[in-house]
Amino acid sequence: MSVSFRTARADELPLVLSWAEAEGWNPGPDDAAAFFASDPEGFFVADADTGPVAAISVVNHSDAFAFLGLYLCLPEHRGKGIGFGLWQHALAHAGARCVGLDGVPAQQDNYRKSGFVPAGQTFRFEGQIPADRGAGLRPASEADRDRLCQAEARANGYAKPAFMTAWTQDTDSRRTFTRGTAFATLRRCGRGAKIGPLVADDIDDAKALLMAIAAACPADPFIIDVPDDQPELTALCKGWGMQASFNTARMYRGPAPIPGRGIRSIATLELG
Repeated sequence: MSVSFRTARADELPLVLSWAEAEGWNPGPDDAAAFFASDPEGFFVADADTGPVAAISVVNHSDAFAFLGLYLCLPEHRGKGIGFGLWQHALAHAGARCVGLDGVPAQQDNYRKSGFVPAGQTFRFEGQIPADRGAGLRPASEADRDRLCQAEARANGYAKPAFMTAWTQDTDSRRTFTRGTAFATLRRCGRGAKIGPLVADDIDDAKALLMAIAAACPADPFIIDVPDDQPELTALCKGWGMQASFNTARMYRGPAPIPGRGIRSIATLELG
């Protein structure tokens, strides 16, 4: 069997996301276009005799920072070195940039061998959010776009303007809301709805925003990916009865970004 590595085309991203869905990652139906808009040269596949059998993304968000995700290999082609070969091929795209990833526990030792160092954990919480329409909630508009991108960059310690510009554009399954200075993006997925990123000045703002979104867009369940340096948001989710379903390690090859103050959740575990 011959294997080759190449840059993926935009029309191949839905196939890769279908693999992610089969693995239980629960992507949103409109994720592909936003992912590809972030760095069209940052998605890669491994071709075997029958076509693509593995995929990965190494998205260059800026001249200093990249994020690795969508690392998948079809089950029947695992253990043959294809995935690792594609990993090495794709990482070259980042050059000298710091590279981040969210690694599941089973793969963290392998990532360490490639120079990635843990910098914290992210816990996925799933369940219901009490609905309270409150006041002040509105859909984000084009006039908000720069403000949202800048606020998210300050919160996470690194900027991803192309991704955030695409991510905060409304689609059939994805909407971004703002309330005062706080904002969050909700996207319908195969199961429930994920909320991320969430950015707020304090936990009261975050709570009011989440409850207003729950009133405007009911879902079962809501899903939020919370970094472990967010004890107030963690306590809020637990207080609502949301359950931690799994966790990942945030790892970096290079100096880890320094998050800002305030409340935040992760946009996606695929692109950071």
